[in-house]
Amino acid sequence: MSVDLTPSSPSGAEPFLRTRPPRTRAWIAMYHSVADPSDDPYRITVSPGRLAAQLRWLRRQGLRGVSMRQLLDACARGQEHGLVGLTFDDGYRDFVDEAIPLLRSHDCTATLFVLPGRLDGDNAWDPKGPRKPLLGATGIRRAAEYGMEIASHGLTHVDLTRADDQLLHREIGGSRAALADLTGTEAQGFCYPYGHVDERVRDAVRDAGYRYACAIDPGPLSGPFALPRVHIGQNDTAPRLRLKLWTNRLRHRALDRSAVAG
Repeated sequence: MSVDLTPSSPSGAEPFLRTRPPRTRAWIAMYHSVADPSDDPYRITVSPGRLAAQLRWLRRQGLRGVSMRQLLDACARGQEHGLVGLTFDDGYRDFVDEAIPLLRSHDCTATLFVLPGRLDGDNAWDPKGPRKPLLGATGIRRAAEYGMEIASHGLTHVDLTRADDQLLHREIGGSRAALADLTGTEAQGFCYPYGHVDERVRDAVRDAGYRYACAIDPGPLSGPFALPRVHIGQNDTAPRLRLKLWTNRLRHRALDRSAVAG
């Protein structure tokens, strides 16, 4: 394996090693907030400089980040090679301010999982972390105009595995209806809050008309409504990203065509 130590990160970020990634099936990266990560007890924040370096590393390996909608369409055609799914949970306001310019500069798109029941609110479900503002209707529409896929993270970010049937269907179906009113299009994707999913929740998402759903580690569940993702954080430099590609391949947490078909 050849390694190039030429610095390629912006000022303030450590150099990224340029390495050749393994030939794996497509995988899905999970991001949250793009901002100052100094106060980040949940490890959900990457700095703009770090995201820029991560995207630059992907592109130098011949990989391109795309939305889940694009990735699944490519998988259905057998053309997923060289693609990485990029997802951003919660719909933080910094996605528009910080992430979109970086994504566009690297010819990437992403899926933004938003909470239409918390428009212009904040991440009140994270009691230990700083309050982070969420996008409102205008910001969500702006993200869609820039070619980002808008998908659902539920209405208000509750653990659906602990919800009764009424709350479950309101969070899943109600969020899809709210996003259709907001964007003028039907949301195809869903992301389980906290990554928690069981058979009842998976079936409710499928029955609500979604095309796919993302988890973190779905355990024994598989298929298009239990797609695993790889957490990407501030500490993920090029060597760590390469390692994550390998380890998640070994754990069968990469996407293949069978996942699209279920």
